[in-house]
Amino acid sequence: MKAAFLSDRGVIKLSGDDARGFLNNLVTSEIEVVTPGSARFGALLTPQGKIIADFLVTEAPAGHGGGLLLDVPRELAAPLATKLGFYKLRAKVVVDNLTDSLGVLAVWDGEPGIKPDLTFPDPRDAALGFRILVPAELAAKTAKLIGAELLDEDAYEAHRIATGVPRGGIDFAYGDAFPHESNMDRLKGVDFDKGCYVGQEVVSRMQHRGTARTRIVGVALDGGIPEPGSEIRAADRPIGTMGSSANGQGLALIRTDRATDALDAGAPFLAGDQPIHFSDVDAVRAFAPKKTLA
Repeated sequence: MKAAFLSDRGVIKLSGDDARGFLNNLVTSEIEVVTPGSARFGALLTPQGKIIADFLVTEAPAGHGGGLLLDVPRELAAPLATKLGFYKLRAKVVVDNLTDSLGVLAVWDGEPGIKPDLTFPDPRDAALGFRILVPAELAAKTAKLIGAELLDEDAYEAHRIATGVPRGGIDFAYGDAFPHESNMDRLKGVDFDKGCYVGQEVVSRMQHRGTARTRIVGVALDGGIPEPGSEIRAADRPIGTMGSSANGQGLALIRTDRATDALDAGAPFLAGDQPIHFSDVDAVRAFAPKKTLA
């Protein structure tokens, strides 16, 4: 079993009588079902349906004061806490940014026999393992307690990339990507049966009409390592942007319709000047919107 403390993650706490309903009315996932030891993946969107911030949500047990805990990108913790504060109006909700005192330990390649408080399985993909919310200074002690080898963050990044789970800010841009484009619909980050939330109309329309042309897909690197943000081209036509990569694997944000056309034509793919190919060609084709006859 392996573990890594993720210094790029922060924690926000929502407490108060109205906290659960307040958050549930704002975000893409169903918060009413969250309990201690479980979590949901979700996002706060703009009214136009684009991702402001994505996060994992769990509930703190009574011994930790209760409330909802959001595992968020560290750089977004303060602005997200501020934005949630603007939304609350007269709701009985307290928003606290706990990032300076609480962080995230990722655990994978095994299940902890001992699960400390604030442990929950990553809801996006079982292969990602578990998260434990702990202060940075207790990360090594916690890893030893559960019998995990404490590694650096690069080891977790390589595992995340191999699992095919995007990371905001490198695989897609906050404020510019729809949930479908970052595969939130496939990572259980959007509940299509819940009531209204900010941006729901746009997301529902994309789901029912199948209009998402841009997706994050896995790629294999045939040579060097392309820089994140490198343009991907095929047949001298731009088809997307390179994201994160490690150990010969990477993630890329691509136009699936253009990529499918290039595949049909047998054209090579380049990220910058580095050759790449898709890890799962069938998945790329499946993502592409179906062509309709005139």
